[in-house]
Amino acid sequence: MSERLRAMFCDHLSIMRGKYLPASKMRDDESRFAQPNFSVHYDKDLLLEAPGTKCLEGLPDMALRWKAEEIRPGWEPATKVVLGDLYQGDGTPLPLCPRGALKRAVAAWARHGLTPKVGIELEAYAFTRNEDGKIVPYDNPGGVVYGTGNFTDPRRFCDAIWNKAHEIGLPLDLITAEYDTPQFEFTLTFDTAVEHVDTVVLFRQMAREIALDHGVILSFLPKPIPGKGGSGLHVNLSFTDRNGQNALAKGERGDPDDLSDLAHGCIAGWMRHHKAIAGLTAPNALSYARLQPASLSGYWCNWGGDNRNVTVRVSAEGGKKARLEHRMPDAAANPYTTVATILQAALLGYEGRYDLPPKETGDGFTGNDAGHGVAASLAEAIDDLAADTALSAAVGQGLVDNHIFMKRAEVEKTAALEGDALRDWYIWYL
Repeated sequence: MSERLRAMFCDHLSIMRGKYLPASKMRDDESRFAQPNFSVHYDKDLLLEAPGTKCLEGLPDMALRWKAEEIRPGWEPATKVVLGDLYQGDGTPLPLCPRGALKRAVAAWARHGLTPKVGIELEAYAFTRNEDGKIVPYDNPGGVVYGTGNFTDPRRFCDAIWNKAHEIGLPLDLITAEYDTPQFEFTLTFDTAVEHVDTVVLFRQMAREIALDHGVILSFLPKPIPGKGGSGLHVNLSFTDRNGQNALAKGERGDPDDLSDLAHGCIAGWMRHHKAIAGLTAPNALSYARLQPASLSGYWCNWGGDNRNVTVRVSAEGGKKARLEHRMPDAAANPYTTVATILQAALLGYEGRYDLPPKETGDGFTGNDAGHGVAASLAEAIDDLAADTALSAAVGQGLVDNHIFMKRAEVEKTAALEGDALRDWYIWYL
């Protein structure tokens, strides 16, 4: 097989789109796509009035542009992969581009002499098809929390994912089973924000394709099995200063009572914009089955120390490992949009010198101090996002307007679905 390039981008629905191209494209280059891709829904419905898509202006091209130094080994034979940024036909950046939104957020922090560092934890459920063709949970009856080995993964698809990730240079830190079977966690190595999210979206696609080779459907839906735990996309965040030091750290021990002004500002921003953040980082009809009280999911508007029942968790590790963990986002969200949202909400708090509410003192199961949580549904969360003009402008008004339009359509499309029917409407995409 001759060598080829797979050029990709992660779209508004967190679906990977791309093309196979000849080896001659393995340099600084571009490829054209239809801009109305951003008006296409999960069910392939083309929503002509979706903002920013120019469906009613001739359905023009947009350009995916990449750098030669960002081309990396792929997981298919004789295939390299690359991610790029999207531009309009006139050469200006496409406002709808999630990767562009993240780059803008990183640049905004750079004006303060700070470089965001990110580590994402991905969770996913495994499914197979039974003899009747029905999608059913992967049969691993020996699976337990922190499980490893063939009782947890009889088909050993996780071994294949691990081996391929390390073969092609995707820095995978761990694979383990989660509390509810058949759920798995995948964690990739901390890195600068754009580089890390690039790695995450490539890993997620690779993991799904490798799993499918083993007859396993790996789903990143936030709550694909009623009665079992949800799947999150936890964002761990720190900053390095101009001297390369961790700017969140005030000591060698992570202590929520001894945080830097930077950490105070970030957390205060997340608390002020809590409801609107959900509209962008938990953007799925199933997200609000996951975001419930006492579910370790980021429901409540609260923060604290080493406590998995708060939305913002201050790591017990200080010094160079100091970090903040935002636990609201779920694994169906676009990772670029998610991290851009987390960074911009934090920046609003830091630059605006928002007041930091007291830390959580409750245990999260029998009681808590939080005054409110997130919305009860995707429809309400999107209304909360639309009302938060500060966060929308910071993330990018064009991207947010398109997101709100598409998600309101999603609310209508899924209104009559529940249980397995709702899950199956999404599952092949997420």
